[in-house]
Amino acid sequence: QVQLVESGGGLVQAGGSLRLSCAASGRTGSTYRMGWFRQTPGKEREFVARIRWSDGITYYTDSVKGRFTVSRDYAKNMVYLQMNSLKPEDTAVYSCAAQITGTTKYDYWGQGTQVTVSS
Repeated sequence: QVQLVESGGGLVQAGGSLRLSCAASGRTGSTYRMGWFRQTPGKEREFVARIRWSDGITYYTDSVKGRFTVSRDYAKNMVYLQMNSLKPEDTAVYSCAAQITGTTKYDYWGQGTQVTVSS
């Protein structure tokens, strides 16, 4: 089991920045990669970014490229999402997720943190 807890959400004006954190605990030794997702009411959950745990290789959805940066602290079992130049359309509940080695999906999810961007 892996437990994930997000923090860092809040209210920010358009153009501002926030940094989300995701603390992983439990059996993190088998983590393959970590992802960030977001969801707004009435919409499907959307992939935002991911990072491979072993080497830090990252991938982003097009709408956040150049504005968001995902990183990890291997020693602290932390994953971060630095969000710059925020837009009102970035408003959502952001969740982190962990994919375990040998699986093809994200196996564990955090509870999410609300990000609200005002215009």
